[in-house]
Amino acid sequence: MSENNFRCGFVALVGRPNVGKSTLLNRLVGQKISITSRRPQTTRHRILGIKTESDYQIVFVDTPGLHATQPRAMNRYLNRAASDSLAGVDVVLFLTDGTRWQEDDDWVLQKLQNLSCPVIAVVNKVDRIAGKETLLPFMQMLSGKREFAEIIPLSARTGDRLEALEAAVLQHLPLSPPHYEEDQVTDRSQRFLAAELVREKLFRKLGEEIPYGLTVEIESFKEERNVLHIHALVWVEKASHKPIVIGHKGQLLKEVGREAREDMQQAFGQKVFLQLWVKVKEGWADDERALQSLGYDET
Repeated sequence: MSENNFRCGFVALVGRPNVGKSTLLNRLVGQKISITSRRPQTTRHRILGIKTESDYQIVFVDTPGLHATQPRAMNRYLNRAASDSLAGVDVVLFLTDGTRWQEDDDWVLQKLQNLSCPVIAVVNKVDRIAGKETLLPFMQMLSGKREFAEIIPLSARTGDRLEALEAAVLQHLPLSPPHYEEDQVTDRSQRFLAAELVREKLFRKLGEEIPYGLTVEIESFKEERNVLHIHALVWVEKASHKPIVIGHKGQLLKEVGREAREDMQQAFGQKVFLQLWVKVKEGWADDERALQSLGYDET
């Protein structure tokens, strides 16, 4: 590793909810760092994914989806977390959901207006564009929205054209020694990742059946005889949500626990004993103090 020509910098992934930022982060880093689901606003925290090679280190910053509507404290927190993540980055990747342009895309672009760093437009999910003849006109429309350093169509799901994106990013990274150790892939703890994996399984199982008033808190995280013992609390906003999360005869929660435990064992490289409980905290997603107590503190 030659420090004279080593490049290192921070690259923020931004866009409206559900454009594939977390899927792209995981694909770029080569392992699961950020949870994903089909539900908008699955990502609730700023998460770093670190990719280190012999001559560069890219620190990708996954952010919650930016959205104009901010009816609740949770929505306002998500927008603050995403906006704050733009400070001091070297490159911004602005993602769109294929050729599906919405008002929130324009709103995100307005947020990027005063940035001095290069912005690369990433047209994601091109594998799902039925008529490829729509791609070129969309890219031309994009180029008229602002001056992008580059416009790159790709698929985070399949990995198609990821090399082109990485090459474009590297052109704009400063000469700098690495910020993180060579084997570090994220700034988040195992405790944080455990909570996120449980929440991912819940989001995927519940679909649209439960509102956004659901979060996961790790009450206990300790290792005994090479086994991680994790006790997690699933917080819901209303008493009526509790039986939905638990499922008939506890089946849904059992499936969530089994799938989350399997993912944890793969991620942490050791056996995991996971216990889940569901509790009610009325209106937590619209209470600033409750958000902070549950770890939504933008750090």
